[in-house]
Amino acid sequence: MPRSRTATGCRSRPAPVAHPRVAVPEDAESIVRLRSDYVLSEPLSEEWILRCAEELAPRLTHAGDARAFVIDAGDGSIDACALGLIHPVLPAPAYPKGLAARVHIVATRPDVRRRGHARAVVSALLDHLRTEQVTLFELHSSAQAAPLYRELGFAGSPALMRMTATSPQLTVPGGRPGATSTPSAPEHYAETVPKATLWACLYFTDEDEQPVQVHSVYSPAYPWQLVGGTMDHGEHPWQTAVRECAEETGITPAGPPRLLATVYSPPGGGWPYSTIGCVFDGGRLTAEQIRGITLDPLEHDEVRVLPLAEWEELMPPGDFDRLTAVAEARRTGVTAYVDSWEWGTS
Repeated sequence: MPRSRTATGCRSRPAPVAHPRVAVPEDAESIVRLRSDYVLSEPLSEEWILRCAEELAPRLTHAGDARAFVIDAGDGSIDACALGLIHPVLPAPAYPKGLAARVHIVATRPDVRRRGHARAVVSALLDHLRTEQVTLFELHSSAQAAPLYRELGFAGSPALMRMTATSPQLTVPGGRPGATSTPSAPEHYAETVPKATLWACLYFTDEDEQPVQVHSVYSPAYPWQLVGGTMDHGEHPWQTAVRECAEETGITPAGPPRLLATVYSPPGGGWPYSTIGCVFDGGRLTAEQIRGITLDPLEHDEVRVLPLAEWEELMPPGDFDRLTAVAEARRTGVTAYVDSWEWGTS
């Protein structure tokens, strides 16, 4: 069969074979520019290109959730790319590891199209994702590109096409036959577990075992509080309690830490995460120490000492139940566990 000829009658040269490679963080800007120029209906501004590139670069590392394959151009840019984003889903028999990937970008420069670049980068991407035990794939396709994706195994309408690929079970080294390995990146699993805010505080009494509490200036729904606050990054619970106590009262407890209670609260009151708290024994304060407390006026405006029973009418029921459990833990020496405390609606 004779070779095809161009309009001038000269024989056309065969297209070079495409050789995709794994994208690295340094490719992020080039990938974003291809997306801006040939995928989006409106190109991105230069500010948004740089912003998206900064977002994508760390995600292209092994610990990130993005995988991409590119074909290099001769000028240091790239001719084509396919980018996939890995995300967790609930497992099912067809995807037992609960890992899915959306093919987010497939783009080829117009001057090098019809050379197999799109097929090459998408095929390389899918093959690589299978090695990471991704078995559920999805993408949005144009009508023009749908035939290619059907050839690669996707099915469905061009608007939303999906493919479920079978994945051989991988034996865990040293494990029993049939055992399978876990996803390679801990970050993937971390995205599936509940998130929580951590706090720590101190329970003080006077020498007659009467609870000492401070009055909040910013929380009318929870007016009377133990001394403490939210944990900072890198802190341990006792460190949080000591720091917050010094900031709020001027007292620096010496320890050693003695845990009186752990407190759990589900999300609520406008806060999207659960909260988990540690209540430590702050000890018994003398009358002189109580008089010497120096409050942060931005947080509290009063220190009060009352018998336990008299606190009930000044606090929401859940707060008083928590205070009672902490006082009982101090009295008995048995650490309390409080999981019935919940945020209100105000």
